[in-house]
Amino acid sequence: MERTVIKFGTDGFRGIIAREFTFETLERIIKAICLYIKSLNNSKRTIIVGYDPRFMARDFAKFSAELLSKYGFRAILSTKVIPTPIVAYNAKYYPDSIGAIMLTASHNPKEYQGIKFIPNYAGPATKEITDKILEFLDKDIQEETIGEVIEKNLEENYFEALEKIIDFNAIKENPPKIIYDGLFSASIGYFNKILDKHKIPYESVNMFHSPDFGGGLPEPKAKFMKYHQENYITVANDGDADRYGVIDEKGEYVSPNIILAMLLKYLYENQKKGFMIKTVGVSNIVDIVAQKLNIETITTPVGFKWLSEAMRKNETILAGEDSGGLSCGNHIPEKDGLFANLLIIEMIAKTNMPLYKLVKEIKTFAGCEFYTDRIDIHLENDEKAQNLSEKFNQFSTIASLEVIDKLEIDGTKLFLEDRYTSLLIRKSGTEPLLRFYIESDNQEKLSKIKDFINDNIN
Repeated sequence: MERTVIKFGTDGFRGIIAREFTFETLERIIKAICLYIKSLNNSKRTIIVGYDPRFMARDFAKFSAELLSKYGFRAILSTKVIPTPIVAYNAKYYPDSIGAIMLTASHNPKEYQGIKFIPNYAGPATKEITDKILEFLDKDIQEETIGEVIEKNLEENYFEALEKIIDFNAIKENPPKIIYDGLFSASIGYFNKILDKHKIPYESVNMFHSPDFGGGLPEPKAKFMKYHQENYITVANDGDADRYGVIDEKGEYVSPNIILAMLLKYLYENQKKGFMIKTVGVSNIVDIVAQKLNIETITTPVGFKWLSEAMRKNETILAGEDSGGLSCGNHIPEKDGLFANLLIIEMIAKTNMPLYKLVKEIKTFAGCEFYTDRIDIHLENDEKAQNLSEKFNQFSTIASLEVIDKLEIDGTKLFLEDRYTSLLIRKSGTEPLLRFYIESDNQEKLSKIKDFINDNIN
């Protein structure tokens, strides 16, 4: 049987359990990470190890911690399922930490498991770092006797950090009605715990960890967030709790693009400063709001590792992606779904406006409405993806609209003549898909572009 080919996508390595993701594959990756860390000649020797609720996740995490110990590291293993952002926070702030390892496949289906290496700046590993780790793959490594494994609860310092940047008193004084949908995710036992700590009332559903995520995908999207009630907002997180999702008081799912636009305005009005850092897939509404507020923007490839790198180099008011990941400059440079949901709740409490009205307000402020859709094409091979990308890149008009500009960052984003319509074409970093992201200011144009894509993908 051939060995698994190990590649790092937008955020770590992922594979189907017992096929690509095995103990043998995990051992190869852990050894390479150990060799990479030793190459840094850093005296720090502590590595945090966490895991999500997936099948055998604790077994994989314990195996990883034991390997780290075998090669001379002090492995701090979480005593329980833990969100990625809390692991990332500890990668930076736990004493003597040189980084962290998180066992998670994020929002992928239940059959998948994955591993992320988080350096001690508390954000995703850059491509430069993961490339160096791959260079150490299958190289010899010496065993050492000084390592150890220690099991710890890791949330308290993280909670203290949140309490410095979230206005819990304002939420407590004017709390919106909240439904917390645990969605079987890693946020259970953490998000509810901090609400309880600050005596913020809420109702909850799906409050247990399930390896199959209740039979759905571990994604906080409308399809899987089935519990809502009039006059309540519903908040949820993905499998490892680094992404967020929210449904407003009228039962409408609010897209991450709209959330980013609203939070940008809210933070600006609360005297926060810095760049708006966004991935290339983020809606044009965020650009429009930033322009109206005279906030400069930085656009990066898809994947929070690029946002994280830009956050570490620039003062940041807000950083986010259209897939439901965000953070701020006064927090860790890693997407954090718990922080995101708390910031949304704070915004509702302090503006004294229900979420659905804030949605209307931001659309009025922007001066238009945006509609989005996506078409995913399953790839037989990279050649097909390349040919399709090149084909669409050569069109001078799309659905009778002239292509007036192109942005070639992580694929190609085509801007059309009405200046509100765009088409982003890029390969997924986590799945064998070519994605077509469509955005326009009305549904008719959106439908015409979808038809144009479907007519030209064969």
